[in-house]
Amino acid sequence: MDPALTSLVAASLAFVGLHFAMSHPLRAPMVRVMGPQIFEVVYSVIVIATMVWMYFAFKAVEAPSVPFWPGFDDVSWAIGSALTLAGTVLFVGAITPKNASMAVPGAEKHAAAAPSGMMRVTRHPMMWGFALWALAHIIAAPTDRTLIVMNAVVILALVGAKFMDAKKRHTMGEVWDGYVAQTRFVPSIPGLFRAGWKPWLIGTALWLAITWVHQPVGGGAAGVWRWV
Repeated sequence: MDPALTSLVAASLAFVGLHFAMSHPLRAPMVRVMGPQIFEVVYSVIVIATMVWMYFAFKAVEAPSVPFWPGFDDVSWAIGSALTLAGTVLFVGAITPKNASMAVPGAEKHAAAAPSGMMRVTRHPMMWGFALWALAHIIAAPTDRTLIVMNAVVILALVGAKFMDAKKRHTMGEVWDGYVAQTRFVPSIPGLFRAGWKPWLIGTALWLAITWVHQPVGGGAAGVWRWV
């Protein structure tokens, strides 16, 4: 294997593996030893360091490589654009204090209440937002380096969401079981269109901005900007 590709695989494994380890089995002992504030600093530094490693390893892989299946055409980019828009809307809808799946103050109180907003679409809107962004890149740009990084993101998002369910069940017990019974893991597509105008308005504006920046940073024209 190309050394640059080997480095990218190692960086992706480190990013996902350390993220899972520090979020779950190692979190409690690390907090006991370091204290919560120092732990958050160490956690952030390690996550950022592995992300930076992934970025430079990604850039070091010779591009463009031969795609594993047809990509880079208008059809795949249109599908990818639709997925990234949906992912951005989910991400925006996840940024609310009522997101009981996140580590926010009052999460148990929100889990005990009826789900509202994007939580009626999926109880993990942010994680699904990341997964859809990654899936869009897999469809539109199926090269070796993209598949390595984006599959790592999908695993981190969706396996991480399952880990979050298990962790919440451990800490909240029946309250979380009741919340799970009222919500979905896999997003409801009809529900996404009934999520209200605000996440769609903000999400579309953010999506337009992100896809516009995509070309100057070297990713090529994305979203509607491919055809404008």
